[in-house]
Amino acid sequence: MQQQAILVDEPSDAKGLVLGQSPVPAAGPGQIQVKVAAIGVNFIETYQRSGTYKVDYPFTPGSEFSGIITEVGEGVQNFTVGDRVATASGTAGYAHYAVVDAARAGHVPDAVDLQVAAALPLQGMTAHYLVHSSYIVREGDIVLTYAGAGGVGLLLTQLLKLKGATVITTASTQEKKDLAKAAGADYVVGYDQVAATVEEVTDGQGVHAVYDGIGKDTFDTSLAALRRRGTLVLFGGASGQVPDFNLQRLNAGGSLTVTRPKLDDFIATEYEMHWRFGDIFRWASEGKLDVRIGASFPLAEASAAHTALESRATTGKVLLVP
Repeated sequence: MQQQAILVDEPSDAKGLVLGQSPVPAAGPGQIQVKVAAIGVNFIETYQRSGTYKVDYPFTPGSEFSGIITEVGEGVQNFTVGDRVATASGTAGYAHYAVVDAARAGHVPDAVDLQVAAALPLQGMTAHYLVHSSYIVREGDIVLTYAGAGGVGLLLTQLLKLKGATVITTASTQEKKDLAKAAGADYVVGYDQVAATVEEVTDGQGVHAVYDGIGKDTFDTSLAALRRRGTLVLFGGASGQVPDFNLQRLNAGGSLTVTRPKLDDFIATEYEMHWRFGDIFRWASEGKLDVRIGASFPLAEASAAHTALESRATTGKVLLVP
């Protein structure tokens, strides 16, 4: 049985994402087959498409999606056909049907729309591990983040406010500043105003932690913003990777800590994955977490979705809908 799916035949720009035909994948042992309702579009797929990350071609991107279970593989105990699910760990999700290991999927509460559910797992669990594990935020902490109107940025701000932190973040336009403020950010400034804002808000002491997904262009500003024994969590490199640097800078800056985490290491066990997944979906169902979908494209327009994402013109999450 064949289905429509996005195929990439060789490393390319966004135009290489072409709608074609591929076999409907069957649920193997320990897996579930999902009729896809919506697909989260993420930067990792642009790296896979372009050849920056090595994949086998022809390739169908897509690890994050939501939908309804249509087949349950041998040995699966906690799901049945008809269940509403979402995942950030599936395969070939740019399609009408996709599979995922049952241990890497979670139940979607009835109160959460399936399009919202596709927008939440990867960025939501990222925000969760940043706040609850990489640097454990305490009530009263002053924290600096960047790109406050982005998909991770909006969720991260909301989780920081749930923990009782004061949030300083950045945005490049008034529209994006308004979105970041609406998410709860206390101070939203241009990138060139970060140092002065940190100085003023902290009375010159510096922030307790910085969550930096930008990388090369903001690393020095992030280090300089920290107070004594502060922590820099470098979780991405949107502007490029940080060059090698002298570790003595951490000593000179006041016994600073720098960590470079990634999501996979913080959902390595089924227990930890379900802790993070359960928290963010419960908060979404309770109205404590607002998930912004910035743009939605039909599956056939995957190339336009990648172009929009790479242009950084979007806010919140970009989705594909089969």
